[in-house]
Amino acid sequence: MKLTLQIWRQENTATSGHYETFEVDQLDSGMSILEMLDRLNEQLIHAGKESVQFESDCRESICGCCGLTVNGRPHGPQPHVTTCMQRLRMFTDGSTVRIEPLRSASFPVLRDLIVDRSPLDRIIAAGGHVAVPAGTAPDPEAMLIDHTHVERALDFAACIGCGACVAACPNGAAALFTGAKVTHLSMLPVPSVERKNRAEHMVATMEENFGPCSQYGECANVCPQEVPLTAIASLQKERLKSFFAARI
Repeated sequence: MKLTLQIWRQENTATSGHYETFEVDQLDSGMSILEMLDRLNEQLIHAGKESVQFESDCRESICGCCGLTVNGRPHGPQPHVTTCMQRLRMFTDGSTVRIEPLRSASFPVLRDLIVDRSPLDRIIAAGGHVAVPAGTAPDPEAMLIDHTHVERALDFAACIGCGACVAACPNGAAALFTGAKVTHLSMLPVPSVERKNRAEHMVATMEENFGPCSQYGECANVCPQEVPLTAIASLQKERLKSFFAARI
């Protein structure tokens, strides 16, 4: 299998970027996009040229580091799959594939395909944690939670913070990400103690760093963990609760 790659190259945040074209052959259709980039970098290094910089860690659809834009779509052509799990069988032999960073004003390009996603970290730092004085750890079965309720909370907790939702949104919103983090913690007994302050601080940080929700649902269409759009509705609910609680 042979592919022509148009890859975004950029020295750093302060410089302008451009596309460079490469040809990579002897590819297997079962290889991932990242494995294809590995093969390309082997060729470049062997030729004494600068390798393409991209980010990855687990390569098991867990960490969220690998996010790229492939042919204009965050992560790639296969819906709800991270870049590291996108297989080359999605492309035809001899085709041209354009690979660029996740595109958002909130994610400046650090180098080539690597972007700065620290604005998402700032949302977590604002309230995506539990800090309740608990004393001695309670017995694991002292606080029973309905299984269905826990499973619903885990649907939102599945968010891996890859940033694809931000890149897909024309407004560069992080409502799905923030909604997932706020909602899953609000649904569980111990973290729900801080739900008012959490919603207030995380939403404020979100609005400082990202655009408003477009309300079209592009974010959910590219989310590799299929976090539901109800996360955004739940975020608005938590926000209103926080607003009225502050005035009681």
